[in-house]
Amino acid sequence: MDDVYIIGVGMLRFGKYPEKSIKQMTQEVVDLVLKDAGADKRDIEAAWFSNSFWGIITGQHSIRGQVALTPLGIQGIPVMNVENACAGATSAVNGAYLGIKAGQYDVALALGVEKMYDPENKQAMFEMFMSNADVEFIRAIIQAFQEDERRKAKEAAEKGEAAAEGGGGARSPFMDIYAMAARMHMERYGTTQRQLAIIASKNHFHASLNPLAQYQKNMSVEEVLADRLVAYPLTRSMCAPMGDGASATILCSKKALSRFPDSRPVKILASVLTSGTLPEGGEMDLIGKRLSAKAYEIAGVGPDNIDVAEVHDATAFGELLQTEELGFCAEGEGGPFAESGATKLGGKLPINTSGGLECRGHPIGASGIAQLVELVTQLRGEAGQRQVEGARIAMAENGGGFIGAGEAAMCIHILERA
Repeated sequence: MDDVYIIGVGMLRFGKYPEKSIKQMTQEVVDLVLKDAGADKRDIEAAWFSNSFWGIITGQHSIRGQVALTPLGIQGIPVMNVENACAGATSAVNGAYLGIKAGQYDVALALGVEKMYDPENKQAMFEMFMSNADVEFIRAIIQAFQEDERRKAKEAAEKGEAAAEGGGGARSPFMDIYAMAARMHMERYGTTQRQLAIIASKNHFHASLNPLAQYQKNMSVEEVLADRLVAYPLTRSMCAPMGDGASATILCSKKALSRFPDSRPVKILASVLTSGTLPEGGEMDLIGKRLSAKAYEIAGVGPDNIDVAEVHDATAFGELLQTEELGFCAEGEGGPFAESGATKLGGKLPINTSGGLECRGHPIGASGIAQLVELVTQLRGEAGQRQVEGARIAMAENGGGFIGAGEAAMCIHILERA
């Protein structure tokens, strides 16, 4: 089976674009990725299109890739539509990778395009979040969480104390799930809210160096802690924002590389995808641990070989948990690992140099490829002020949705400088 390379990446800065349609954003990001690869649309032999919410917003429930790509003249080829919640974009890359590995294609396009911001239709925005999980289960979880908050607030009031566990304001229901998981980790391992703030502050610093990040404001640990509480222990700046966005990548076989002399290829050492499980006894599925073990085996590397990583941090706690599950530190040591400075630029293993979902933004169906855009940029040595010196091996972990309290889907890529 032929080796597979990424020869082009492109990304629109994530943000709120009420004036832009999915078709417009698709046009813009395809233009970017073709230019980066030194390719023409006629080179594309197959395409994978990731999107989760076009149907909810406008009613475009089916054939989304064909509808978005045909106006660009990308037609008459296989188009695979991918919906896998937050892991949709990297699932699309995985599909393109497997198509090339199988010898079906030499050049493939994988892209994710998403519009989530719709202030005129708040019900649709709520439905978007709920649809990323078992709806019956998540409603029960949210109700239990809110009842727990009310109980603790009442107990605090009876004692004349301030209730730290409260939250407020509009928020994704998944913030409640992340908050519950963070509390469990705090109780089990002694993780602190300040350690979560250190992670968020680090990501805000990284994002301040990234012109494609949605939020580019540097924030101190104290500013993160003082921000509006969403659901204890998570403050607003520890959580990913709402936004729109598009990202794309072009993959090709080794034998086709000579057709693109202007590209700066990056080799894919591993591309793996799996779904979550519901373990007995109420324990969380350590999906990152089991999938990363498979990725390391295929790539022939281990966690100590990774020079830079992008992990799925819909909240700061998500990053902390993944540093443990991916083997970058021991179980329960994610907080001290971040506190040591290891995950910041200049540290042992810089993580989320793009700013992560917390700051780069998180338009669901486009987020995963944005991770690969950052890592390809790093491995090419083109990341400017946020460049990780000597980066040779990179890893992206992208989770999606919830089954129980764990991810419903996860995709991991390991890349190597060519």
